[in-house]
Amino acid sequence: MQAVILAAGEGTRVRPLTKSRPKGLIPVANRPIIEYAIRALHLAGIRDIIVVAGYRKEQVTRFLNDLDPGIKVVVQEKQLGTAHALKCAEPLIQGNFLLLPGDNYIDPVSVVKIAKTENAMLVKDHPNPSNFGVVLIRNGFVTEIVEKPEHSPSFTVSTGIFSLTRDIFRYITGNDLTETIGCMIADGVKIQAVNAEDWQDAMYPWDLIRMNERLLCGIVPEKNGTIHKSAIIQGAVSIGKGVTIGPYTVITGPVVIGKDSDIGAHCCIMPNTSIGARGNIEPFSYIGNTLFMEDASLGSHSRVIDSVIGEGTRLADHTGIGSRESVIEIEGCLVKASFGAIIGDQVSAAAFSTIRGSIIGNGVIVGHEQRDLSGVTIPDNTLVI
Repeated sequence: MQAVILAAGEGTRVRPLTKSRPKGLIPVANRPIIEYAIRALHLAGIRDIIVVAGYRKEQVTRFLNDLDPGIKVVVQEKQLGTAHALKCAEPLIQGNFLLLPGDNYIDPVSVVKIAKTENAMLVKDHPNPSNFGVVLIRNGFVTEIVEKPEHSPSFTVSTGIFSLTRDIFRYITGNDLTETIGCMIADGVKIQAVNAEDWQDAMYPWDLIRMNERLLCGIVPEKNGTIHKSAIIQGAVSIGKGVTIGPYTVITGPVVIGKDSDIGAHCCIMPNTSIGARGNIEPFSYIGNTLFMEDASLGSHSRVIDSVIGEGTRLADHTGIGSRESVIEIEGCLVKASFGAIIGDQVSAAAFSTIRGSIIGNGVIVGHEQRDLSGVTIPDNTLVI
């Protein structure tokens, strides 16, 4: 059986984190999201995989070549929609196939379940169904998909994962996959609803915090590098090669620390935290429930929780980031969320910065000490003085 992974979109709702990378390459638990979909397919025995790339296609192609040179890549030159992206892969599709988004997590058991059924949709109950395509089901078959309704008629949503035949291409007349599936249903094609065992999507950037928590549950504990004898390591903790853990530091899993990172003395690394390669946490700092990307650094005597910290970002000493409920405008819509900070790549923040419930764009420079940046959204490349 073949599988097609759609990884061509920009992921604009997850900005600023997708300005320099496609959403599928955002590292969660120190692995790009798309890698989890590929691993699930491999564990389900599916190795004939086609990936449709588009936005920043060179990055996607380079990563896939390093991960599995056998994966075929086709390019959607213009990001015109999911049905159009699937149409780009049509010449390579030989028979029945699975269709998956490249920016969601799905477990191998669910892949096996849906692969056994021809013309099926993987569905899952969600507490916020209005953010997704809401699915109406009768006698086990999909009767309708209502895209992002203001008042949802159901809690069951489409995961965007399908088992399909080549017949779908007869129904593609536009660019939207939901419309295509709707045309199939209207024409009498039976689409069976299959319940997913486990599925995670990051609709908004703060959803990555929850996804990171979920995926850290599957890490394999290992201890590499240099760990001071007075440090306390408890729970499932994966420490990469070349890592240095200072004296009297406490790390409570699940936690993953990437290679060549430096964790200073008297630090607390709390559960559900991933620290990318070459991360630097200076002494007397506390970090928890946070996705900390490669080459990022946190100054001494700092506290960061419930956050996503972008690649190469430098937060000076005495930084305080704590969770707060905020209302954020995303693509013209107001969305309520509770988180600490979403900070893009290559941000520099001066000492004694306080951040709560804020989104800070790529390349922002906070050049004044004791700056309170709570409840704000700061565009890319802004100088805060």
